[in-house]
Amino acid sequence: MKDSPHSNGKRVSMPVSGMHCAACAARIEKTLSSLPGVERVSVNLADESMQLAFDPAAVDLDTVVRRVADLGFTATPPQAEASLELAITGMHCAACSARIERAVGALPGVLGATVNLAAETGKFSFDPQRTSVRDIRRTIRDLGFGSESLQATDFFKTRREEAEKNLSRLRRELYPALILAGLLLYVSMGHMLGLPLLAMIDPHHSPAGFALAQFVLVLPIMWAGRRFYLIGIPSLLRGGPNMDSLVAVGTGAAFLHSLWNFIEILLGVDPAAKAMDLYFESAGVLIAMISLGKYLEAGAKYKTSDAIAALMRLTPDMATLVRDGEHVPIPLDEVVAGDVLLVRPGERVPTDGEVVEGLSGVDESMLTGEPLPVTKRPGDTVTGGTLNTTGALVVRTLRVGADTTLARIVDLVREAQGSKAPIADLADKVSFYFVPTVMACAVAAALAWYFLGGATYTFSLRIFTAMLVIACPCAMGLATPTSIMVGTGRGARLGILVKSGSALQEAGKLTAMVFDKTGTLTR
Repeated sequence: MKDSPHSNGKRVSMPVSGMHCAACAARIEKTLSSLPGVERVSVNLADESMQLAFDPAAVDLDTVVRRVADLGFTATPPQAEASLELAITGMHCAACSARIERAVGALPGVLGATVNLAAETGKFSFDPQRTSVRDIRRTIRDLGFGSESLQATDFFKTRREEAEKNLSRLRRELYPALILAGLLLYVSMGHMLGLPLLAMIDPHHSPAGFALAQFVLVLPIMWAGRRFYLIGIPSLLRGGPNMDSLVAVGTGAAFLHSLWNFIEILLGVDPAAKAMDLYFESAGVLIAMISLGKYLEAGAKYKTSDAIAALMRLTPDMATLVRDGEHVPIPLDEVVAGDVLLVRPGERVPTDGEVVEGLSGVDESMLTGEPLPVTKRPGDTVTGGTLNTTGALVVRTLRVGADTTLARIVDLVREAQGSKAPIADLADKVSFYFVPTVMACAVAAALAWYFLGGATYTFSLRIFTAMLVIACPCAMGLATPTSIMVGTGRGARLGILVKSGSALQEAGKLTAMVFDKTGTLTR
């Protein structure tokens, strides 16, 4: 957490899972804004995060997390302690694992040490101000065992992996749903276009077979889209309907109506007429199409993080530590301030530091945009992520981890991507009231057609379902944050840092830009 520049409070960023449309983000903002002590809250649907400024004396994070949970979402607060998970090799019995637990647990600042002999893994929690990852791994190594990190220590990498897994899951569910929806559409509508159907599923020869075929095809589609019901119905019952509620109610009504007619066909109640009053295909095709939209939406959100991923790839995974005249390769997360590192020609500088030995040209185009390398001598500073070109450099580390220049650039880009442009506030306000308004209009329209227009129950049901499923506020709520993420990310890759979404929106009004810079502007 960082001090807010505008108050004595605190500012924190945390992931929020379970959001599915702009109405979800708007509900979280409106609920948390009403809490005493909350100064500002901004929820970004596109990257599923929340920026919160609050007064710790008036409200704590546990209260915020509980209020978010009451709305049906999950907010994960940042941990005050660091955690480390390692794959440990060389253990042969329970005594080995016990030795590691005792030795690591005795280190200053280690809060917990658990070693699993069967899985050959260890989990450790510690205070990073008192001990380091290197201390823990060195202790394990001194005991005669090997260790390797099992987890990505960077939050962004973890979130990106989760997004990739979610995209893969949606893809696995989408393909069968689309194929079955196509078959369902053929069975239900094929005879109207003169397409051939087997006699056993032809509505004119076998109404029961016709209805059974559609029922069998729609069930796996609804199972693939079960998240709409598992999320939408509880949200509706909590009084905060979202886009999934629209889909769940609309397709659920069509399915239940068709199921009742299917039962009547089996009971012999006017089967020929009832066979023409089935809407299984409406439920199945709508779920498949909306699932396709969800997949495309998830893909767009995943790609918005490409710019940050490209920036993070600038730092190497390993560094060469100079210790007692030896060159020891170590993981980057083990480097601490004060370490002396060797940077060979062609390697990227691991962290921010000061040159203590050597002469070389360093490509700093990632920072300055200048294509020519800058000569570095002893006493000069170097930046993590820049490229060493000609000679070897020995560098003393000044800043590591989140304190490096590149890490601050990544944080700035991430914060800008998560910020809201003024136009996004308008979209969120509209989205918040949009879903309940649509549901009310759908009910009013169906009742008006039935009681005032003299329409049949079936026609009124179609009006109700159609109004629910075509009214999705997601595009409205996602368009602005996604464009901000893409714009700021693309700018970062080109060396242009945008401070916030509002700055990006104002930049769109520029007609001329004046540069005050010594030297030349690089095209």
